[in-house]
This record gives sequence, C-alpha cells and structure tokens, in this order.
Amino acid sequence: MAPDSSSLPPVLFDRALLRVRQERAAKAGAVPFLLDRVAEDMAERLNAVLRDLQHAADIGTPGDQVRGALSVRVRELARVDLPVDESEAVRLSPDSLDLAVSGLAFQFVNDLPGLLVQIRRALKPDGLLLAATIGGETLTELRQAFAMAEAECEGGISPRVAPFADLRDIGALLQRAGFALPVTDVDRVVVRYGDAFALMRDLRRMGATNVLTARRRTPLRRSTLLRMAQIYHERFTDPDGRIRATFDIVWLSGWAPHESQQKPLQPGSAKARLEDAVRNTSKEKPGRE
Repeated sequence: MAPDSSSLPPVLFDRALLRVRQERAAKAGAVPFLLDRVAEDMAERLNAVLRDLQHAADIGTPGDQVRGALSVRVRELARVDLPVDESEAVRLSPDSLDLAVSGLAFQFVNDLPGLLVQIRRALKPDGLLLAATIGGETLTELRQAFAMAEAECEGGISPRVAPFADLRDIGALLQRAGFALPVTDVDRVVVRYGDAFALMRDLRRMGATNVLTARRRTPLRRSTLLRMAQIYHERFTDPDGRIRATFDIVWLSGWAPHESQQKPLQPGSAKARLEDAVRNTSKEKPGRE
C-alpha cells in the first residue's frame, strides 16, 4: 500500500540537481573554506570524547576534508552518500557504528527527521552523532537584497535562498529521533566580499546555489540582478567598502541511548528544597574585595 501523501515530508530540495551542481563545482575547483573550518572544529570537538572510536561513517559530506581531519582519531571512517531518492534507505547497518559524522549536508535533506532516525539506529548503544549543518541566519543579507530587488523590479518575490533550521528546531529533531543528551550550538562566520557577484561565484563553486523545487524556472532579469547588488551594497557594506555575508554553522550532537548515561532526576527526588536554598543565600552578604 502506498504511503499516505499527507504524512510525507514536503519536498523542498531538488536533490538530483544538487548532486549535479556539487559535481560541477568539484570539477571547476570547489571553494572549501567552510568545510575546512568544519573539519578542523570537528577534530577539536572529538578530542574531548575520551573513548575508543573504531567504526565510524561520514554521512553525506561533500568533500574529503572531514575524513582527512579525523583519520588519526578514528580507526575506520567510511564514506556514506545520501541517496538522491530519499525513499531509499541510507546504507547503514543497525548497531554498527561508534561514531557518525556529517559536514554541511543536512541542510539539503528533505526528510531530516527520518535521516536522524536511521543514523540513531545505526549507532551502537552509547554511539555518538556529531554533525555540522548550515542554519540560522545564513545568507540573510542576500535573502533580503533579492526580496527587495524582485519586489521593486518585478512586483513579486520568488524563493531564492533556502529556509534554514535554527537551534531549537534541530534540538527538537534530535530528541524526536531518540537521541540522548542532545546538544546544539552555532558558529557564526562572517565573510567579506568585494561585491554580491563575488559572493554568488563562491556559492556556485560550493555547489550551493538555488536547488529549491519551488524556484522560478525563468532566467533572472539583468535589471533585477543589478538592483539586488546595489541594495546589498547599500545595506550591508562595511566602512572599507566590502560587503558582509553571514554563514551560521549549526553544530548538533547526540548519543544513542545507553544505561550508563546520566539520567535527569525524577520529579520530587531532590534532596533539598529551593525555598531553603534561597533563604540561606539571602542571609549571606559578601563584602567587596
């Protein structure tokens, strides 16, 4: 029986087009500064994990930076591609991984809750997921400039920059997928360019241009593009004449449940009352040093 279409996640991204553009970017010479940053940061974060990580998978990362950075830390780190057709399962065996990592791939997944469930099932008990995805206020400047230019020049707005999840959304998805001890945080990167066209060239060489299924299929008018660049310059220029572009890298981590993990206290199990703690604190009057 076919699944109920009302229960399926919306298809926001054309993943076949995404793969074509990522492959084209790789052949042309990818711009890797965000992935380089993620790889370095991921290696540092894993240094704080004091356990042996033998079997790991790098899921969907569009490049080899993460695997290169973790090669000393992890004994076996396999590359696992995300399927273009998300009705297909990711090639992960149940209870097979000590660690799952991913760098800058989750932002183009239509069914992120389903993917997180598959990853959690692939982790051994007390296995770790550590991933970075684009989120938050990423490219807010470009989004605003395009919206204003299209409204002014064409009388309407078309989707050009993908919607990105924030910390609260991703934390909730981790809990929904069954991860224990979920943690999220943001690394905000502000990159400066000579003009909006230089930014757009970098996005093309990241394979990160518009792959929204609702994107407009007709070519962008030259007048609209020039007006966008003008608005961008007017609103988001630093004193030295260079424009700003924001990239929010959202970090997420969670553990496959295990009996050894710290559990939250049950309601009513506290050994001291808040009222007593407040009363005792109010009696103390520390002097200034």
